[in-house]
Amino acid sequence: MRDDNLDVDEFDQDELTRQALAADPHAPLNPDAIPWHGAGWPTGLPDWYMPRAIAVQRGRTTKVVVWTVIAGFVLINAFGLCVTSGFISVA
Repeated sequence: MRDDNLDVDEFDQDELTRQALAADPHAPLNPDAIPWHGAGWPTGLPDWYMPRAIAVQRGRTTKVVVWTVIAGFVLINAFGLCVTSGFISVA
């Protein structure tokens, strides 16, 4: 059962450590257990461990720069040159 009235500040680090060490790692999960979804998104992991990926829409300038870099690499390769070391050289 979910308890939304739980005050997070009522547990200190020592109490949480005692509870973690006293817990049985092989105990089965409660069938009524509700997975923790952080801020409402079902990630399966808490936000402090691995935050959710956030999609950011890029502007037109970013797209132009990316396509210019890609076109540059294609053009360099089309002329048979190499940029593996970071400098343009004959392949």
